[in-house]
Amino acid sequence: MSSLTDVARTLVSNKRGILAADESIGTMSKRLESVDVEPTEENRRRYRELLLTTPELSESVSGAILADETFRQVLSDGTTFPAALAGIGVLAGIKVDTGAKPLAGAPGETVTEGLDGLRERLDEYVAMGATFTKWRAVYSIGDGLPTDRTKRANAHALARYAGLCQEAGLVPIVEPEVVMDGDHSLEQCRQVTRAVLRSVFSELSLMEVQLDGIVLKPNMVVAGDGCSQKPTASEVARATVETLRETVPPAVPGIAFLSGGQDPQEATDNLAAMKELAPLPWELTYSFGRALVGPALEAWRGSDDRWGAAQDALSERAVANAAVR
Repeated sequence: MSSLTDVARTLVSNKRGILAADESIGTMSKRLESVDVEPTEENRRRYRELLLTTPELSESVSGAILADETFRQVLSDGTTFPAALAGIGVLAGIKVDTGAKPLAGAPGETVTEGLDGLRERLDEYVAMGATFTKWRAVYSIGDGLPTDRTKRANAHALARYAGLCQEAGLVPIVEPEVVMDGDHSLEQCRQVTRAVLRSVFSELSLMEVQLDGIVLKPNMVVAGDGCSQKPTASEVARATVETLRETVPPAVPGIAFLSGGQDPQEATDNLAAMKELAPLPWELTYSFGRALVGPALEAWRGSDDRWGAAQDALSERAVANAAVR
């Protein structure tokens, strides 16, 4: 593909979504342990192979985000993961941030790091077959949180990351996530998400990032997981779309929502409700992690005898999300 715009539009078009299989070694190990699988490098590799060799995956998945460990590993037949994805018509992406670290002067808040040496790492990933990247910033809702300091620090890092990626010929997925943890209301999430997105697009403009060559990966506007009033799918959809209309320029090709810890069916239902609010200036799709692969992990549990059942579980969730588009 010849341009950033082509890649960005491929990622969000034709009813497909983006598979997020980029958990850190620590996070993936914990998830394996939760289903009684030993958290070894080989078991992490086997699990990712199970996901990415699911039959007909390319019919509902346009791209797969991998972690550095997985990007360097190979399938059982010796094919690298990026090459295997290319072989089935799925774009290979790489998570390039190094995680959220405590932000100085902002107790309880974080800033995502990884800018040091990023230009050189991007060149290596391009040579290995990457076509797009991901960087996640995390914002918590609480008493006075997120602070302006945190919003600005993370927006600045996201914009610098996006600029470096485009310089290297890679499409950046820009992921500002307002997390579900807490007892905040739907309206509180809406207000914070709006402020976060405004901050992010202000910095992207300052850094002269090409907006038609990015994909935005935000949270849906939902109530906190401890909130006593659970909004309906239509309420989530309306609040989310209204917030996006207020903050996201129409030049952005598409918005690929993260699931953010939602129940798999809940995330799908919320996405389906948003499609009822068309027409919209951007494509709306999914970039789910747990909401796609959680059922597959539960089905697999490290057993080769359940390999097919696990792939069926992933396929079922991917097809269900593609269908609502």
